Amino acid sequence: MKGAVSESGKDLHATVEPRFGRCLQFIIVETETMQFDVLENPNVAAAGGVGIQSAQLLANKDVHVVLTGNCGPKAFATLQAAGIEVYIGVSGTIQAALDHYKNGQLHAAAQP
Repeated sequence: MKGAVSESGKDLHATVEPRFGRCLQFIIVETETMQFDVLENPNVAAAGGVGIQSAQLLANKDVHVVLTGNCGPKAFATLQAAGIEVYIGVSGTIQAALDHYKNGQLHAAAQP
């Protein structure tokens, strides 16, 4: 399954970025193999609508799960409409967050 984590670094040892729409980049991870790519967030400096645009960016990358610190209501609705599960309140390193997800220690958010 393909997942995305908002991040400020460039690898699995970076920390989870608390902001979804304005994070510097997303790490896109194939959760079974842990192979990943870093996707720069082109919306980080946009004037408005960044959450929706970032959500659409991930939907276009065929992401199924998003791990982040915080997600606004419009971004959350856009992700849900695309069939993407959202996990908020995630912190620590990307590796630890993915381990918690894979071990069932995180719960999908029902609302932003």
